[in-house]
Amino acid sequence: MKDIESSTTHSGTTFKGKVPMGQKIAFGLGMLANQMFPAALVIFVIVLVQDLGFAAFLWGVIQFAPRIFDAITDPIMGYISDNTKSKWGRRRAYIFIGGIIMGIAYIIMWQLYKDNGVTFNFIYFFGWSLVFYLGLTIFSVPYVAMGYEMTDDFHERTQIMAVAQFIGQWAWVIVPLFWLILYDPNWFPSADVGVRKLAIWVAIPCTILAIIPAIFIKSESTLHRDDFLPIKAKNVIGSLGKIFTSAIQAFKVPQFRKISIATFLIFNSFNVIAAFSFLIIVHYLFSSDAAAAVPWPTLHGVVGSLISAFIVIPVVATMAKKIGKKKTFIISQCISVIGYILFWFLFIPGKPYLFLIALPFHSFGIGGLFTVMMSMTADVCDLDELNTGQRREGTLGAVYWWMVKVGYGVAALLGGLILWIVGFDAENVTQTSVTGMRMFYSLLPIAGVLGAIWVMRDYDIDEAKAEQIRLQLKEKAELNTQS
Repeated sequence: MKDIESSTTHSGTTFKGKVPMGQKIAFGLGMLANQMFPAALVIFVIVLVQDLGFAAFLWGVIQFAPRIFDAITDPIMGYISDNTKSKWGRRRAYIFIGGIIMGIAYIIMWQLYKDNGVTFNFIYFFGWSLVFYLGLTIFSVPYVAMGYEMTDDFHERTQIMAVAQFIGQWAWVIVPLFWLILYDPNWFPSADVGVRKLAIWVAIPCTILAIIPAIFIKSESTLHRDDFLPIKAKNVIGSLGKIFTSAIQAFKVPQFRKISIATFLIFNSFNVIAAFSFLIIVHYLFSSDAAAAVPWPTLHGVVGSLISAFIVIPVVATMAKKIGKKKTFIISQCISVIGYILFWFLFIPGKPYLFLIALPFHSFGIGGLFTVMMSMTADVCDLDELNTGQRREGTLGAVYWWMVKVGYGVAALLGGLILWIVGFDAENVTQTSVTGMRMFYSLLPIAGVLGAIWVMRDYDIDEAKAEQIRLQLKEKAELNTQS
């Protein structure tokens, strides 16, 4: 690939070409932290209900309320990040500060003791979880935006995201192993003790990983920028209407809206049924004998993540370079449909190893989704700059990832609703409830995938159009320089 001479437009685009592998790895290590914190959270929250006595309603509040919080903080952080004047560039300081905040808050919020009672523990956990999510926003919004602006090269963007997703995928290899030790008395006397200690083991290395992009990824000074909007507290508060209007306007960009909705449909439908894997394996394959089911629920997650890391992501990145991003997205999601169909036939009592055959197909769904979609979002940032004259990676990234975060909350609510619909009761599991759960396990994500493909059917930014946009931006930059 030919390196492109570096130049800077009035609105902030830096024209680079091939990004050094060291820079890609530094960015990818941040992705591991970005995925590891919430991935571990999915495991740990079970302890709140199972061992600390939280009612289902309180569990739902803890899962869903932060999404409302994010709806406010993410666009504000996007605005702040996009308009920051600093010798370190727009993003690095926030990535560093946010990484520290979320690491400290993560440790503190899990220091829960059963003797303190449910009411105290709920207030304590809920309060510190908001501090954690604030830190996550301060870190993740500029971090994602940093990835979008690392290069303007159409294919190199996919390579950056492929490296990041490969490294980030290891979170989903590591986290399922927590099931093996959290309830093992040889490790911890009780799960609440285990989660207090595991939170420290997770937070310290992940905090270090989170700040690596801030330390090692090169960014140009923005001290000279005179086109940025003011970000003093009174100006931010006074501009809240404009900030949220800007976020809404970003969602109105047709290409960006398609990417966001398609991601929501696929990711949300996947997360709704993700917890069902454990229930199906235990109650269908092993007749409700949880001890006999070990280690198959863990293998389901670990093997699938390893397949994503070593097979799916490299294949998707290669396909995107050869046939284009949209075709790659459609093909990879169609492959995942095969996996969901196979699960219906390969979940066989007494033969748990057979479901492993479905995992390579199934893994193309989420494994390929973010590699392609994050690369596409970077392309849309160029189009947005051409149309508006502003470089808004932070705003577009905030809106996109808010859609992903909402998916977590909605998935938690829908997952519980589906279990209620099928009549699932862990104390009295019936064949009817298990069959209903298995039907949703295959059919719901297939519906999500088909809906996403329909939404993306006329997405129109291909390599030729991206190159045309890049050249137009370069011409505008040259005109601005001359004037």
